Amino acid sequence: MEILKNVILAVHIIGVASLLGGVLVQLSAQRSGTARIIPAIVHGAWTMLVTGILLVGLQYPLGREPDNLKITVKLLILIAILVIVLVNRKREALARWVLPALAVLSITNVVIATVWRQYA
Repeated sequence: MEILKNVILAVHIIGVASLLGGVLVQLSAQRSGTARIIPAIVHGAWTMLVTGILLVGLQYPLGREPDNLKITVKLLILIAILVIVLVNRKREALARWVLPALAVLSITNVVIATVWRQYA
């Protein structure tokens, strides 16, 4: 079960890399006004959601209690990312705030995942 969790965690990290990588690629296009929500951003966000849910679900059979407050905060941030992505994915040109917001929200999620520790 631990091996499965680690594989899912690796896919979760790949999702984060896809989302952030897609945002970074489009930041250069933003200067010329041609930035778009590319498939890497969309797929990265969905991958993060699915694998995140699986990771939380796997905590119970492993005998661990997830930090529900941390998971809720991360889920709310990811929902905000998904809403921004889905609302803007068909647009020819993005508003100037979209890519920076996606970058900040994604980095915030990474920081929460790595810094927020449950001390009991």
